[in-house]
Amino acid sequence: MPRRKAAMAAAGVAALGAAAFLLPRASASQEAGDDGRAPGATGAARTLRATDAPDLDARLRRLLGDAFAGSYYDSGRQRLVVNVAGGDGDVIGQAKKSGAVVRQVANSAAELRAATRTLRAEAAIPGTSWAVDPHTGKILVTADSTVTGARWDRLRSAVRGLGSGTATLQKSAGTFRPFASGGDALFSRAQGGSVRCSLGFNVTAADGTPAFLTAGHCGVAAGEWSDTETGEPTATVDRATFPGQGDFSLVTYDDPGTRAPSEVDIGDGRTVPIGRAAEATVGQAVLRMGSTTGLHDGRVTGLDATVNFRSETDPGGVDTVTGLIQTDVCAEPGDSGGPLFTQDGGALGLTSGGSGDCTGGGETFFQPVTTALRATGATLGGGGTGDQAGTGDQSGAGSDSGSGSGADSPSDSGASPSGSGANSPSGSGDEAGAGAGGDPAGGDGDSSAPSGASRSGAADDGWPALTGKR
Repeated sequence: MPRRKAAMAAAGVAALGAAAFLLPRASASQEAGDDGRAPGATGAARTLRATDAPDLDARLRRLLGDAFAGSYYDSGRQRLVVNVAGGDGDVIGQAKKSGAVVRQVANSAAELRAATRTLRAEAAIPGTSWAVDPHTGKILVTADSTVTGARWDRLRSAVRGLGSGTATLQKSAGTFRPFASGGDALFSRAQGGSVRCSLGFNVTAADGTPAFLTAGHCGVAAGEWSDTETGEPTATVDRATFPGQGDFSLVTYDDPGTRAPSEVDIGDGRTVPIGRAAEATVGQAVLRMGSTTGLHDGRVTGLDATVNFRSETDPGGVDTVTGLIQTDVCAEPGDSGGPLFTQDGGALGLTSGGSGDCTGGGETFFQPVTTALRATGATLGGGGTGDQAGTGDQSGAGSDSGSGSGADSPSDSGASPSGSGANSPSGSGDEAGAGAGGDPAGGDGDSSAPSGASRSGAADDGWPALTGKR
């Protein structure tokens, strides 16, 4: 395969945006007391590396059963905080001896799941999302800048109907949309315009074919993809899911001899080897690579999130996607499908969408890689570098919050709409209403990707060993 085509096979191939390493922000829980415990917490907590938190969380999920009500990793104090609602005293005693911070909360996982089903039935409004916030033990409902007037009133009524102890409501300054636009990186043409997305992770399909994962809304927008805007297609969509229970596509390389290394290209000739698929944990430090904005970091803020995108095929309709990872990592149109991963080479997710940009920030949602692998039968990794890895047996933290499912249906993911710039209503009661401004326009279907800056002045301390690009 020509070297130009081989470059496409590197995960996160196009590093056109700034590729500076951003040190993860310390995020000690704001709820923690002077002794480092969250209110209501008991037990002799021990320090824990972020990479060990998912294993401890998985053991506690099995131990606590129905009493498990979510968890998060307190990176500031390096502890796993586990929420418990009711439960057998002996079992809870064992949980306290595990080394985690154990705290009693009012809402069980079953109660929170029931509340999300109510939201799905009463408030599946375009521009809204919800996920359990294990820091508070409640559902955090977010409305973007387009949710105003009667829609805002409807959403606020639904949240209030759940009770102040069950859910809170906040406003986002941006506009929720799938992150795809005309431009660079992975290219295709759909409905007369150029569409750009980002490659996520290289995989081996169930039949042994070399392939990669990217966003589902990219796969339903176009069936063939290339690594250049005007080049011939080099990969074909095998299957795609969007909307509904996920946002992922399996795309197979047309050349069966393609050797696609298991790594993420972070720009400046450097790569991060990807050795395994892993579950995300709330509070976990993560990295995201995308073809528009390059490399950025942040933290996981929620799991099993539901997001209601405005439909691009049905005016006034909604494309609901469930089961997503929610983070505070920035992203922009064109970053869709790009990889979410950990500093030690764990594959976590594929960029789906969100609000905001990499100037003002926002909320961003990711398709869990483990779910995509199970659904497609693919195996993480391909020919070249890195070990192949399956889905693993780690279990993520946080209680379930998504509900409902939608049948897969096509959705054009060309140009993204601009934000409305509408002001948000002021919050009251449980509502934390921040003023919402306009959202920068998304892609307009032309090739307007910015050229990327090389990484400079960034320390490697604490980050994985980075290898030269092959």
